[in-house]
Amino acid sequence: MPRKSKLKLYWSVIRPIVVYGCETWVLKESIIQKLSVFGRKILRKIFGPTKEANGIWRIKTNKELVELIKHRNMISYVKVQRLSWFGHTNRMPETSIVKRIYKWKPFTGRPAGRPKSRWEDDVRNDLKKMKLVKWAEQVQDRSKWKAIVEKAKTLSEL
Repeated sequence: MPRKSKLKLYWSVIRPIVVYGCETWVLKESIIQKLSVFGRKILRKIFGPTKEANGIWRIKTNKELVELIKHRNMISYVKVQRLSWFGHTNRMPETSIVKRIYKWKPFTGRPAGRPKSRWEDDVRNDLKKMKLVKWAEQVQDRSKWKAIVEKAKTLSEL
């Protein structure tokens, strides 16, 4: 099977199945590690080994795989999808069930110790990495927010 066909299958079938519902995930280190390992494993199968000048075959390094897919790994895809969902939920009317659940504050406090990372914390950290300060006004304009999400797809540090 040609490599181009394998890549089309990866982008259109495998990756969407693996990250289904990722818009609402809190990315913990364990999840990031598992997604990265799985993605690299599939890509190594697609691209195959590399033949050195001396005739010895070797597997591709992580850096080579990242360059081959142009920094479009599963983690950056999840973060972009989260930004898109964040904009969508912020534009919803206040009476929407999704918006009411998003804005809901529990009656009890958080448990003692280091607080667990929340979805909104992850999204705000991503916005800080993008150096986006006045996101509250920009999120209300759908076309501006879509341009921001498209810009996030090209950022390798996100």
